[in-house]
Amino acid sequence: MLSRRLPLLFSAISLSALLQGCVSYEPAVLVPALTLSPEDVSLVSDRMTTAGALEFGLAVTTNESDSLANVEILPGIRIRTVNPNGPADAAGLQPGDIILAVNGLETNHPDALTALQQQAANDAPFLFKVRRNTVVFEATVQPRVVTGNTPPQELYRADPVATRAGYRTELVRLRNAEPVAAARVIEIFDDSPLPAAGIKVGDLILAVDDRPINSAQGLITRLNQEYALGDRVAFTLANDTAVAVTTVTLWDPGRRISRIALGPLLQYSASLNPSSNSLSILDLWLFSFYSYQRTDGEKTHSLLGLFKFSRNYGELTETDN
Repeated sequence: MLSRRLPLLFSAISLSALLQGCVSYEPAVLVPALTLSPEDVSLVSDRMTTAGALEFGLAVTTNESDSLANVEILPGIRIRTVNPNGPADAAGLQPGDIILAVNGLETNHPDALTALQQQAANDAPFLFKVRRNTVVFEATVQPRVVTGNTPPQELYRADPVATRAGYRTELVRLRNAEPVAAARVIEIFDDSPLPAAGIKVGDLILAVDDRPINSAQGLITRLNQEYALGDRVAFTLANDTAVAVTTVTLWDPGRRISRIALGPLLQYSASLNPSSNSLSILDLWLFSFYSYQRTDGEKTHSLLGLFKFSRNYGELTETDN
């Protein structure tokens, strides 16, 4: 009896292995791409306008020759754009005009105009010497004083993948010991695994798998580089009175079948971006006994390559603005 069952058992195992080899999987939902930030980040741009500077309401670039065969930087700077209702617009300047000088100072590089805006002591009118085509003229530009912008302030470091939460670095002192770095939970995003582990906004995370995190960015970097989605990770939490350890199962997008290949008998494939899937039965190279294809909402059925049926095709319509 056993000798009769062994071939059946081996056949079932072989068939199972064959099917597994013919089936491919991918995440059930699109996993967002994540570029990790460095530990130290400067949000202040060198090009930010300081308070008290002047603004002419235009953007300029170098004055390059129009010849493709002989590109040359010519005197002056070319106006690229003019802000509607801005100082330059009110003075009659136009895109394409060449600014040759401002208050007698030659302007052969955009930095010259930037320096004038940053260093001017008052908002007195400026005399622009301008060339438009072959006409050179003067225009008086009354600048506006820039009140200045508040520099950007960091709110938190975001982990949109592994824990779907935002954290901020804080120094905490536990039981009169030396201060240690911790990551305070500032915001919890949709589908975050933290609430299921009992972690809420305001909690402090000290370590991951008994290893100190050092900073909020350190926590995010470690979770996304050293662990796989769906892994179970031990978080060491702290509050005013105690330290506790809880297990967090990192966000898992799940798996779905992306491809089935059984020779000419059956072929199936699916994609998330764009949302599509296709199926063919008895693919005989020149035609299939039956094939189906869907891309977004558009669906097509084909039988023997002779009979086709399509539905839910989008229509192009023309509307008056």
